[in-house]
Amino acid sequence: MSKPILLVCLLVILIVTSQFEWRQPLVELDTATSLSQKQQQISDREEAVKEKIIISQERHIQRLNELVRSLQLQLLQCKGENETQNATKSYHLNKQFIEVERKQILEG
Repeated sequence: MSKPILLVCLLVILIVTSQFEWRQPLVELDTATSLSQKQQQISDREEAVKEKIIISQERHIQRLNELVRSLQLQLLQCKGENETQNATKSYHLNKQFIEVERKQILEG
């Protein structure tokens, strides 16, 4: 081979290898950037899911609070009805007791 051809071949090999070395760090930078973007997207999705879960739990808590209020009202109504019934029964028992005592006094 002649010297100029050999020099051209060496020059081409040098250019090709230098291009390969320059491109490799760029690929690594692109990979790191795309990984951080993917991680950010995953983080954003996780955050959105967490927010939806929190909103859903808040709705359930509100419904449970409404049910508790409703049950408390029902309990108060039942207590009121029981007190009324007990007062009525007590009145009737007292009335019957008084009538029995009157009969005993009249008979005795």
